[in-house]
Amino acid sequence: MFEAKFQTFKDEGDKTQSAARLQALRAELARQGLDAFIFARADKHQNEYVPPSEERVAWLSGFTGSAAIVVVLADKAALFTDGRYTLQAKEQIDGKLFSIEHMIEKPASKWLAENLPTGAVLGYDPWRTTADGVERLEKAAKEAGARLAAASENPVDAVWRERPAPPLTPVVLHDAQYSGEEAAAKIARIRDVLAKDKIGVAVLSDPASVAWTFNIRGNDVAHTPLPLSWAILPREGEPQIFVDSRKLSNEVRDALGKLADVREPRELEVELHEAARGKSVRLDQSTAPAKLAEIVKTAGGSISKGADPVTNLKAVKNETEIAGMRAAHLRDGAALTRYLAWLDREAPSGKISEIDAVALLETCRRDTGKLKEISFPTIAGAGPNGAIVHYRVTEATNRKLKPGELFLVDSGAQYEDGTTDVTRTVAIGNPSPEMRARFTLVLKGHIAVSRAVFPEGTTGAQLDPFARRALWEAGLDFDHGTGHGVGSYLSVHEGPARISKLGMAPLLPGMILSNEPGYYKAGSYGIRIENLLLVEKRKAGIEKPLLGFETLTFAPIDLRLIEPALLTAEEITWLNSYHSEVRAKIGPQLDAADRKWLEQATTPLKA
Repeated sequence: MFEAKFQTFKDEGDKTQSAARLQALRAELARQGLDAFIFARADKHQNEYVPPSEERVAWLSGFTGSAAIVVVLADKAALFTDGRYTLQAKEQIDGKLFSIEHMIEKPASKWLAENLPTGAVLGYDPWRTTADGVERLEKAAKEAGARLAAASENPVDAVWRERPAPPLTPVVLHDAQYSGEEAAAKIARIRDVLAKDKIGVAVLSDPASVAWTFNIRGNDVAHTPLPLSWAILPREGEPQIFVDSRKLSNEVRDALGKLADVREPRELEVELHEAARGKSVRLDQSTAPAKLAEIVKTAGGSISKGADPVTNLKAVKNETEIAGMRAAHLRDGAALTRYLAWLDREAPSGKISEIDAVALLETCRRDTGKLKEISFPTIAGAGPNGAIVHYRVTEATNRKLKPGELFLVDSGAQYEDGTTDVTRTVAIGNPSPEMRARFTLVLKGHIAVSRAVFPEGTTGAQLDPFARRALWEAGLDFDHGTGHGVGSYLSVHEGPARISKLGMAPLLPGMILSNEPGYYKAGSYGIRIENLLLVEKRKAGIEKPLLGFETLTFAPIDLRLIEPALLTAEEITWLNSYHSEVRAKIGPQLDAADRKWLEQATTPLKA
């Protein structure tokens, strides 16, 4: 019916193979002298999306969620994930082989302290475990009376007979018309940070930092335009970038060669050892492999803990990037609105499936002529599937959209001028009073964040309760953060700022974050409303400068799911004003039929 080019609907995990694979892995652990092994769904860079060659968790357990840690002992195994994936984990893994643990409520380190036998040797992969991660594991092993040891070879790889080859996709230049700043100027700014912080060398282990710094993009991982790469950036002297030369055209090689010494990834260890001699070396504790910390220490360097200097710089978008994000969202909003109009006409028939819905939405975005990729696999949950926070439809789980149910669709796109992420929950037919009431409570939280005005220095943790207050007062809540940072044609999930109980980074003008409160009734329905927001300066307060948000996302919010009696006059004014902007900005991009639908879908509410 419709085509999905950037996502598939096959369940990549296969729990039927887990028993045999677990047995083989345990035999390999014994061969290596290990009593236990811990590994995460991670590559050497701690990317959110990893190439097929790094999908060890899915290969062993069948679980395909993006957040997972597995611990294997001789007589038991556990899979740790967060609240977004607990329902999915129960469906995908064999509960007789793996216990399912909540990685926030009971972290793997705590579980290990309780379950590791005295005298056991716990193995880990030093290239796929961060330095901070090793510290936590050492503490857990000590509490259990066990010992931590770096595996000489990843035991999973030793028994994964048909492991895919690493990706080898071309690196492309990201033009200044989109980046807004030449790479040489970015390198100079990074060096200013190094000088200010008295750091001799920065190691960029996050490919997003490398991509931003050198104005390059790639396609080595799904949904995020990254070239897998590393960089060493000294405060003085020539930078080095480590990327497989087979990915470089002559044009790209020449451009990079004017900025840095271009090296092969296999040379990283030797070059870092040389660069670290007697220097203070900044390693990002959240992305840098423990192996790099070991190299620095062996070379006689000292480790400066903290985020790499690019993290804060790329989070604050320049005027070109902001203009690009605005343009991308107008284009994306029109595609989404056309989709919502189609959905409203066709879904009540009961003939439309979740896969149909996902494929059409991608088609609508491709019809813009500007789509480079989707920014993450579309979450399209009908009825009870909507209650699975990060649900991904497969051929096995696909269900029809039925009258009387809710349909939650969370999706995004990658355009060269910007990255989008938007969620809408719509009623198929007539919603129940409970659905309307709880949708309205979620909407109240969404509006509260959108309208927030706050002093400079405010963190996401301080704003997170704005999204939850109405739900809390009804005895309800949601088990995920309210919002995350978003990159500029980079990762749809970007640090350092987020609106979350754990969001400790101050919000700065130019940062872009999502605003996505929700509510999920297991086995029945899910609700989420998401727009992207730009942090902007407001008028000065009496004592402190004030900040607020500009909304970037424009698409209608389903009026059929709103109970006006639960909204204040100020909230109704916000919603009507927002829908007025949607009509003004999106309407001219639609044909007559969809424009008429939009007019009806954004009819002003009366207080």
